[in-house]
Formats: sequence, C-alpha cells, structure tokens
Amino acid sequence: MKKNIGFLKSFLFQYRLCLCFLFLGLNTIQAAPDTVFNVKTFGAKGDSTTLDTQAINNTIEAAAKAGGGTVYFPAGTYLSFSIRLKSHISLYLDQGATILAATPSDKIGYDAPEKADNEIYQDFGHSHWQNSLIWGENLEDISILGPGIIHGKGLSRSGPYRAPIGNKAIALKLCRNVTLKDFTILYGGHFGILATGVDNLTIDNLKIDTNRDGMDIDCCKNVRISNCTVNSPWDDAICLKSSFALGYARPTENVTITNCSVSGFDRGTFYNGTYLRNEAHLVPDKEGPTGRIKFGTESNGGFKNITISSCVFEYCRGLALETVDGGLLEDVTISNITMRDIINSPIFLRLGGRMRAPEGTAVGALRRINISNINIYNADSRFATLISGIPGHDIEDVRLSNISIWYRPLDSISKNAIQQEVPEFEKGYPEPQKFGIIPAYGFFIRHVKNIELNNVNLHLLGNETRPAMIVNDVKGLKLRNVSTDKGTDSRTLVMKDVSELSIKDSTPLKDKNDKKIKSKSY
Repeated sequence: MKKNIGFLKSFLFQYRLCLCFLFLGLNTIQAAPDTVFNVKTFGAKGDSTTLDTQAINNTIEAAAKAGGGTVYFPAGTYLSFSIRLKSHISLYLDQGATILAATPSDKIGYDAPEKADNEIYQDFGHSHWQNSLIWGENLEDISILGPGIIHGKGLSRSGPYRAPIGNKAIALKLCRNVTLKDFTILYGGHFGILATGVDNLTIDNLKIDTNRDGMDIDCCKNVRISNCTVNSPWDDAICLKSSFALGYARPTENVTITNCSVSGFDRGTFYNGTYLRNEAHLVPDKEGPTGRIKFGTESNGGFKNITISSCVFEYCRGLALETVDGGLLEDVTISNITMRDIINSPIFLRLGGRMRAPEGTAVGALRRINISNINIYNADSRFATLISGIPGHDIEDVRLSNISIWYRPLDSISKNAIQQEVPEFEKGYPEPQKFGIIPAYGFFIRHVKNIELNNVNLHLLGNETRPAMIVNDVKGLKLRNVSTDKGTDSRTLVMKDVSELSIKDSTPLKDKNDKKIKSKSY
C-alpha cells in the first residue's frame, strides 16, 4: 500500500512539472540531436578483413559537422589505416572492439609524414605525427575511451621512413584538453602514444604491451598519468621528453605520474599473463630490457614541476633523470617507489653535454631533486646508483631519503671489467652501461653540489670486492643515518676533491665534519 502511494505521489509530481513546462511554452523545444555516431551506421564492417578506414573517418567527419559527439565502435575488429581525429570528438571502443593497424602495400597505407618543423635534433619518429594509426593536430576537447584495444600489428617499429609506412599508434601535436582512458595498446610501433605540445592531458587506466616506447610526453604542460601499466622491453615505458620537434624549445612541466607499473617482460607476455623473460638478448641496444620511467634523452626544453609517486618497476631498467641537450631539469619530487629485478642503475641522474641542439645552446642544469621512500630489491650493482654531472656543470641540491637497496653481486665476467677510472662521457648518449663497470657497488657521485643521503641502507645479496660509495668533485656532502654492507674491500666511502663533508649516525662510518678533502677513504 505504501509503495503504491509513493508511486502515485511521484506520478503527480511529474505530471504537474509537465503542465508547468507547457504553461511556459517549453513544449516547443525540440529533442537534442543524437551525439553518438556508430561507425557501423557509416559502413564499417568490423570483420577484421574489410578495410574500414574510410567508414571510420566518415563517421568522425559527421560527428564534427554536428558540433561534436562520440564515435562509437561496437564489438568487432576494425582494420584501418590512418584515422584523423577532429576537435570535440570522442572515440569510444566498447568491450570486444579492436582497431587493428592494417599492413600497407605499395599502393595503399598510412598518411605520409608531413613536412617537419625540424628534424635535425631528434629522431624521425619524434618529428612527424600524421604517419600514424590515429593522429590529430591543433585540436581541442578530444578523447579516446573505453575498454577496447588498439592493436598496431601493421605498424613499423623503425624504417623505412616514408609513405605508406605508419609507425605510431596514437600521435597528437599541439592539442588541448585531451583524455585517454581505459583502453589497451598492443604493439604500438615506434610509440604507443606520442604527445607533443599537448596541454591539459589526462592518461588514465591504460594497459600497454608494446615493442618500443609505451608513451612519450614531449613538450607538454599540465599532464596527469595515473593507474597505467606499461610493458615495453625494447624501449622506455613512460618517458618525458622536451625535444626541438616543434621548431623551438618548450619545457615539459606540471606533470604527475602516480599508481603506475612499468616492466620489461617479453613482448606480449604482460597482456597474455605469462610474464616471460626469454628475449633480453633481442633488445636492440643489447643492454637488457628497458621498460622504465625516464626523463630524456631529448631535453632541449627541459623539465620542471614533476611528481612521481606510488609506482612499481619490475624486471626493467631503473629510474632515469637525464638532461643532456641544454634544458633545465628542476623541481622534481619522487616518492613511494618499489623496484624489483632491476637491470641497470636503480637511480640514474645525469647532466650531460651531448648538445643535440641549435648552435650556441648552453649546457643545462639538473637541480632541486627530492627522492624518498624507495625500496629496491635485486638491483644491478655493475653501475651502482649513478649521479653525475660534467666538469664545470654540477648537479645541484639533491636529497635522497628513506631508501633501501639490495644489490646482487657481479658475475665473473663483470669482475674482470671493473674500471679504475670512470670516463666522463660528456657528449655521449646518457645510459648507465656506457660508463662501464663502476668501481663502487652502491653509489657513484661525481660533479655534484649539495647532496644529502638520509636514512639510506645498502645491502649485499652476495660477495662484493668493491667499496660501497665513491664520491668525486662534490661540494657539500651530508650523510645521515646511512648504513652499508661491506664485502672484502674494507672501505665504505672513497672520496676525492670533496668539501663540506658531514657524517652522522652512520654505520660503519664514524661521525665526521671536514671542510676539504683531497683524497681519503673511510
């Protein structure tokens, strides 16, 4: 009875509301036009064999002409070449929907790479966008959404760099207000996502299992990357860059990366759940699975105001912050990171002088870096935690706190290759392996001004013949509650040209305060 009374009251309320609308003349309002455009309505087959490129692009054109809307992909496999985005458009890939990159022929394929603003100071892949499966330029208010899949089967990981070859899954240039959410990218070509000069970019809940870079965020502002898992054994997983591809230097700034996972398992085995580790020898640079979070190498415009938090690294290279082409890398906070089975330096900070930049560009700066609450198990000790500027250009104001690292021992081959002098490698490509086997297992710190290690613990998982830390040309070194395991080498800390040393509450080191040290070991 009470249920019926409630229903009657609701009905009477709605009836009176309708009468009010009629009285006010609102009955003349027409129903809003449909804002969902089904690609099958425009001729797409989704049968994995029919080429649906034209039907998809016709659907996008219709939605744009209507003022915007959702281009809807129901379940099916849509074979396609270049899909051209428009402003105010959302692509929605429903469960069971796959956009499959078609294999080009001599007569048909992807859009040709457009004339570059500049292609001298960065790779070809960074300099062109239209030779992609999905691309957009100078757009606003766009999104790609839904639980479906973008499969780059027909994309090229490398060359030849000409039409009709496509080499990126998603490429965006100079766009605003972009959302990428919930879908999966498999085998994304050179880049799963290349975003260059994109402002107000949200990337959330993506799964990427690819054969080169997962996502490159280049010259972008106001970027939020969250809840993503990226497996990219042959290149970087989440990579911030600031290239000269726009024809001018532009920083990547105001970026947050949170709740993400990166890895270097064999291609495709993250997605199928087998997590294999058999293809390390196939990685193109022959230096082991990549799959990390990195800043650089392209670094003309620099990086500022970046936070990375609550992320997991597994079976990949470590965290890398690099500026080698004149940009400023500054004001970075990294916290709550867990790493396991790390292939090279667990933490790599590099200020270099490669200077792939216009003539006259000055060496950049790397400063005000705060890294805390990091737990790293089974890290590669060959290259230690490597923090290095170059002569005359110090890394500045670095604080490492609440960090524990468990290092695995060298193999017999690596022991024979331990260097006595680590090369400066000023103009080279910034990668830890390029420096060779470091003569310290835990930290190698060189050309730095003001660095503090607070509550840092270095552990050994086997025998070790090297000291824990080597410090060279450092102005202001503070060690607080630092503990290190010892191997057969009795030294913990080896120093050369160090000033303003302060050690307190550290094991096995004694409390020290020294103004200037030419050469000393503890």
